[in-house]
Amino acid sequence: MTMPDPLLVERPSDDIIVLRLNRPAVRNALNLPVRMRLSEEIIRYGDDEKARCLIITGSDTVFAAGADIAEMAEAGPIEIMARNIQKYWRTIMDCPKPVIAAVEGFTLGGGLELALCADIIVAGEGAKLGLPEVKLGILAGGGGTQKLARLVGRQRAMLLLMTGRMFGAKEAFDMGIVGEVAPAGQALARALETAREIAAMPPISIMQIKEIVNAGLNAPLETALMLERKALQLQFATRDQKEGMKAFLEKRKPNYEGK
Repeated sequence: MTMPDPLLVERPSDDIIVLRLNRPAVRNALNLPVRMRLSEEIIRYGDDEKARCLIITGSDTVFAAGADIAEMAEAGPIEIMARNIQKYWRTIMDCPKPVIAAVEGFTLGGGLELALCADIIVAGEGAKLGLPEVKLGILAGGGGTQKLARLVGRQRAMLLLMTGRMFGAKEAFDMGIVGEVAPAGQALARALETAREIAAMPPISIMQIKEIVNAGLNAPLETALMLERKALQLQFATRDQKEGMKAFLEKRKPNYEGK
């Protein structure tokens, strides 16, 4: 019997890639093979000149309910260290193309940590998010503690991490964890609309925005502002800058080539 592919790759258009988690029997639990495969595809399409935006999603009822507990329940610390799951998530954060996570249903533990690697999270109204690892005798170790604290502040992060509470899409939006809330069942459709909007923009500008926002958040303000100035100056070496401003003056739609 052939096992279903745990990660489905869809290309609704040349410039948009959808990576769909596909382990329904275990609520898209993230085992090592699916982490590796996701990382490989992110690297592949990050290098694809035609691809302009990537989307990671699951099903209508679950994005990912967490790490695959069966894979780690009896593991020792050296084995966990050797697995080094953070390196797979690093490829998502380092992807030069914008990445959108479209989440519905349970988005918990490692599933939320995966979503937090994306540049934008679109959540369906019925999504249930959280970092419940403490209830299993561990903690969120795939970036969850640090990213959550930076997004929502120390007090809220402590509360959510120490209780393992779940929270809804609206609360996640209010806390700044997700970028947009879509009607239930429409997260992927809305993510595709956003991806098309981004794909129509100049690719070098999009790449630079991603780079300087991420770098600037971990730098002093003056350093971050310097990075912004340098990135702006670089845009004036591109054909897309000339095309964008010419199109504006000629009152027409620009055609960006990423050059």
